[in-house]
Amino acid sequence: MNYLGIDDEAFIRKNVPMTKQEIRILSLAKARIKPDAIVYDIGAGTGSLSVEAARLAPQGTVYALERNPEGVALIRANAANFMVSNVVVKEVEAPAGIDALPAADTVLIGGSGSRLTEILDAVTPKLKPEGRIVLNFITVQTLMQAIDYMREHAAIYEYEAIQVQVSRLQQLGPYDMAKAENPIYIVTCWKK
Repeated sequence: MNYLGIDDEAFIRKNVPMTKQEIRILSLAKARIKPDAIVYDIGAGTGSLSVEAARLAPQGTVYALERNPEGVALIRANAANFMVSNVVVKEVEAPAGIDALPAADTVLIGGSGSRLTEILDAVTPKLKPEGRIVLNFITVQTLMQAIDYMREHAAIYEYEAIQVQVSRLQQLGPYDMAKAENPIYIVTCWKK
């Protein structure tokens, strides 16, 4: 049975950044992935979003782009672990490789390696009409770069942005104390 929100501990992670469960759930809900979707996961890290997207699109394909060789190995390991055969891993630094991919229904952007504008420029002509881009950021600077891009391309895109703060309760003796995770910005864009 496929469900949204695989436990973080179920993924093989090592020292590669991973999108946490609650952020994955929100991001994938915003992405509105269809069963036959073509999805790009740019800056795929451990492949946690790639795996969950692949489960939502069993008749589609998820292209996981990652520049870090350790991340590439983890994406492959996690795809095998969750038995999703529709994840295609590309060891590239985006925007390299995007032009060779088929047109996308959905684009997930987690890591941009300080090349967000170039990535969005490469993704824009590849995104199908009414396609969606979901971007996750930890820094305000990258958030503003994405918003500035969307405003400059207002004839093409509409967008919304949210900030999410997740805290988990941690047992401390007889008490439960909130332990905060980093706040994350989620920007969702769609073609008009």
